[in-house]
Amino acid sequence: MTWLRSLPFFVLLMGIGSLAMLIPAFHAAAVGATPQMQTFFYASLLSTTLTLLAALATAGTHPRNATLSQLGTLVLAFGALPVLFAVPFQEAASNIRFVDAWFEMVSSFTTTGATLYDRAGRLPPSVHLWRATVGWLGGLLTWVVAVAIFAPMNLGGFEVRAAGGSTRSTIAGFSQKGLVARMQDRLARHTLTLTPIYVGLTFILWLGLVVLGEVPTIALCHAMSTLSTSGISPINGVYYAVSGFWGEVLIFLFFAFAISRLTFSRGMFGDSDARLVRDPEVHMALLLISGTTMMLFARHWLGSIEEGTASGLPDLFASLWGSIFTVTSFLTTTGFESRYWDGAAEWSGLETPGLFLVGLALIGGGAATTAGGVKLLRVYALFRHSEREVQRLLHPSSVGGGGREARMIRKQGAYVSWVFFMLFALSIAATMILVSMTGVQFEVSMVLTVASLSTTGPLAVVAAESPISYAGIPDAAKAILAGAMVLGRLETLALIALFNPEIWRR
Repeated sequence: MTWLRSLPFFVLLMGIGSLAMLIPAFHAAAVGATPQMQTFFYASLLSTTLTLLAALATAGTHPRNATLSQLGTLVLAFGALPVLFAVPFQEAASNIRFVDAWFEMVSSFTTTGATLYDRAGRLPPSVHLWRATVGWLGGLLTWVVAVAIFAPMNLGGFEVRAAGGSTRSTIAGFSQKGLVARMQDRLARHTLTLTPIYVGLTFILWLGLVVLGEVPTIALCHAMSTLSTSGISPINGVYYAVSGFWGEVLIFLFFAFAISRLTFSRGMFGDSDARLVRDPEVHMALLLISGTTMMLFARHWLGSIEEGTASGLPDLFASLWGSIFTVTSFLTTTGFESRYWDGAAEWSGLETPGLFLVGLALIGGGAATTAGGVKLLRVYALFRHSEREVQRLLHPSSVGGGGREARMIRKQGAYVSWVFFMLFALSIAATMILVSMTGVQFEVSMVLTVASLSTTGPLAVVAAESPISYAGIPDAAKAILAGAMVLGRLETLALIALFNPEIWRR
């Protein structure tokens, strides 16, 4: 652990990415795809060499500002590493421009899952595995960063509870040298703690899908995509998966890890006494999933009655399950579409409004998970504040209960949540304007912007009246959307913190 703590964070990320290139190399060797095997193997050697040189060049160096260094490293990681990952992607695939390969890797590394190659068979299987692997690494990075960097700085959703005084920043009170050592120690310790959990969960899901009859490579891609909420699939989603209904059920169970951090990291945030059944994010997710599912199911059921369509139990169950799975998938910003999702529309004769899924993707999953969006904890704070305001209208002299923490979340927590929501809305507006200036239609730019900022790439396929292809947009729009993906992954508050004078003075 000593040598791990001594490495700069960005160099460590380069090393992990270099070793990850061996995964598609081994797969290509196993299936006899020699050109792809050589490409990824040589890319791994080259990247490993660059990592060693960078490690030697930065050995023994200490940043003057540890907090600024960590935030800057995150921006550098999401900006530079996709360039490194795009090199073997371009070489292994045929007739691929580097700008397209870079966009694909930014989308994968930010766990967005937007792809320019939505036609099955367009890319070799090993390249699809590389896309899923990059997305999986991005999900692991999100886990570690949330615990080691965002939590001490009260970012990434932690500012809601910190506003109530339940979480204190661990940054203040250390000398600069001690602060560097403490941050490096947190990164090393939590990386070693979370990586086995992340790998183990991925292996369990992969094994379960294989047992259910899925092709091993496709099962691995879907397992990686589910844990990272990237939604990357070599067959355009679980809609065409061999594992069928039971495969969807198994994937559905693993969506829980994108709803609440208590499913995998209890005690890492000073909340060892927290319980999953009392987690407000879980309550908020259940409310949204059940409410949206019932609305969609009632709409299709009433539509089937109006159309005079005979509805048996199989149709009812298919419609209900298709709604539950797809709603949960987009709430966690994974973007998998159930094979029974279209069946509900055929049963009732009504199309499912894509705005439902847009709204769910904007809300997103839990704080400190791989999900994107505004986050359930912030929505919960706004919900409780609204609830309290309605009570005060009815009973002006009433006293709000729930304890000190609950009262502070309804006040200061709701305040910072509203600030973030406004920043998120302004980011959507600004990105839409920039994308529209490149010649993209307004509705298309709206869907693509929401998909990028919420890191829900598959939203482009189901949110509009007709599927939207990322391949048809100009290069300038791709660059803008790639920047929006990074912004959505890091969150606006984290980037604003880079310009905080208090941080620069440390």
